[in-house]
Amino acid sequence: MGLQTRNPYTHQDLKLYKTSGSTELEEKISAADKVFQKFKTFKPSSRVEKMQRLAKLLRDNSSKYAKQISLEMGKPFSQAKGEIEKCAWVCAFYADNAPQFLESKIVKTDDKSSYINYEPLGVILAIMPWNYPFWQVFRVIAPNLMLGNSILIKHAPNTLGCGEMIQGLVEDAGFKPHSVGHIIVKVEQIESIINHKLIKAVTLTGSTKAGSIVASQAGKAIKKSVLELGGSNALVVFEDADLEKTAEICVKARFQNTGQSCIAGKRLLVHNSVYDEFMEKIKAEIQQLNIGNPFDNNSDISVMAREDLAEALKSQLDKSVKMGATISHGGQQDKTYFEPTLVENVTPDMPIFKEETFGPVLAVTAFKDEEEAVKLINTSKYGLGVSLFTENKSKYQRLISQIEDGAVFVNSLVKSDPRLPFGGTKHSGYGRELGREGILEFANIKTVYIQ
Repeated sequence: MGLQTRNPYTHQDLKLYKTSGSTELEEKISAADKVFQKFKTFKPSSRVEKMQRLAKLLRDNSSKYAKQISLEMGKPFSQAKGEIEKCAWVCAFYADNAPQFLESKIVKTDDKSSYINYEPLGVILAIMPWNYPFWQVFRVIAPNLMLGNSILIKHAPNTLGCGEMIQGLVEDAGFKPHSVGHIIVKVEQIESIINHKLIKAVTLTGSTKAGSIVASQAGKAIKKSVLELGGSNALVVFEDADLEKTAEICVKARFQNTGQSCIAGKRLLVHNSVYDEFMEKIKAEIQQLNIGNPFDNNSDISVMAREDLAEALKSQLDKSVKMGATISHGGQQDKTYFEPTLVENVTPDMPIFKEETFGPVLAVTAFKDEEEAVKLINTSKYGLGVSLFTENKSKYQRLISQIEDGAVFVNSLVKSDPRLPFGGTKHSGYGRELGREGILEFANIKTVYIQ
């Protein structure tokens, strides 16, 4: 049995990968645990040089790895290179900061000595997505390698070449073989892997449906899980926003990576008083997007990663139009190609508002005041992030605590930054990646008390 990768732009097959059977899986899990057992007591400082080397390898070979991303999932090459640069950044960040993050913390009590240690757990299963096939993986492996955990990557079936490259990269940087392993398995095999006695925790980036299943399996096995799931981020444009700049940011927030991002701004909420003016600016920005071959450096948008994903998005769009939404721009789909689409008169009961839309469709809804804006933001079952556009400081300070999402960005698109914790609420998942909070998710936070 095997898994076939395919170029979504040319529709040509790339490579057939053999899936691992139970014997091979057992060997890989055991090998990962042996590496963990050997090096688990080593200080994070012993890994700094290797992590710095990993960052350098990524920077020096960014075109090579970006090419693999573009081949397997159709990301415009310039954006794929940016993804690799961000991976180098997260490696450098944890090389610089992990030793400090993981220092023992002395706590004054009524006895001789008490302190908190931050120690690795063991082998972590990382179930990874196709939309950012390097970045999503590196924001897991960089902190966990510095902590001392071993990681088994189960990558998406259409980006298996990226998974293979990442395993090789880690070894080239000087980490021991099996510190990071890449396993090629079918979905049906995942539960048995989670149940394996040597797997200590699981992290998943993917759909809410997949996250619910994996969380249930991990829960039954009493194992820690972190879930980075779907999103339906709101872009909220108030009457005092800088409309020119905001339009540019909103189009980038929705259409980068061909709209295939959990943190993309999918719902555009616009104050009634500036609605018409702002829509003209949005349409002008969309019309300037260059659509084409992912390897054309001028391409802002290319194809979606799979044809079934494009068809699912078209179905959401068509259902919403039947309910009264109107297409102001775009709307055409052909195989993996989906035209950048702007949809107005969208109401909260429509699929393109209440469901996650994973592709280049921007749904627009008008609002009359702050109260209605907050209600529209929070009515979503997702809670990953929100962008507020206003020049009024007291307004955004007042609104931040009313918003239920895991992040609020003001006059900016929502983005992940190695220096800041990242994660959602509600159906967007739980737990945090990045920052100090991210490196502690899979740490044994050990209390030591000496009489």
